[in-house]
Amino acid sequence: MSKPNQDRANKNHPRRESNARFKKKQPKKTSTPSDDIRLNKYIANSGICSRREADENIAIGLVTVNGKVVTEMGFKVKRTDDVRFDGRRITPEPMVYVLLNKPKGFATTTAEGKGRTVMDLVANATNAKIKPIGRLGRNSTGLLLFTNDDKVMQKFTNSKNGVVRLFQVDLDKNLKFEDLKSVQEGLKVDGKLIEVEEISYITGESKNKVGIKIKNTGNSILRTIFENLKYDIIKIDCVGIGHLTKKDLPRGHWKHLTKQEVNTLKML
Repeated sequence: MSKPNQDRANKNHPRRESNARFKKKQPKKTSTPSDDIRLNKYIANSGICSRREADENIAIGLVTVNGKVVTEMGFKVKRTDDVRFDGRRITPEPMVYVLLNKPKGFATTTAEGKGRTVMDLVANATNAKIKPIGRLGRNSTGLLLFTNDDKVMQKFTNSKNGVVRLFQVDLDKNLKFEDLKSVQEGLKVDGKLIEVEEISYITGESKNKVGIKIKNTGNSILRTIFENLKYDIIKIDCVGIGHLTKKDLPRGHWKHLTKQEVNTLKML
């Protein structure tokens, strides 16, 4: 006769009620493991050093995350965090270097809504977030280097100590010798001195074709030079970047730089 009462007692037992509440309030798992990575692995993936060495460097305070020194072992970061090793920002993906022989009709930009861009041409080269170094106009052709290596990008953007690029420029008429000398010696445009590394006529070609070496990362400086001298540019073709050339790289194709090519590039 007392069994129904016992059942009711068991049903309303405080411990069972507490467990029910606990289970009901368990938070849903919403973590996204792919977004989190151990700091030592993040550093190792960047190519700086091994995981063990990363732990040692973390312990002595060489690593910051979002501006704060982190010495905790096992600390996890997101791929979007600002992680710096000895003051230099690093990325958890391997360094990638892609050389493209750009054809006409493609804009040098990473922005969307600009029609056909150079990013379309290297879309299958890598999953890394590479960017073009410098610019080639939509109708300019030739070599364009892509990388996710900030240090190499900084080398190129340093106009004094940057990497030399060699352009072949076709003009609407023959370049006068005195104009060639003016460019060699440094040309003043709007009160600003524009200097090039070298300029010369191309051997075996007519004098409306010249080779010109500059360290500037864009090619707008070429138009500035020749328009100031009353020449129209018909064609711009980048035929060399440092030691890199278009040899065995057809127009519209790309290649990954070899380890030796990358090492040489970093030493320039």
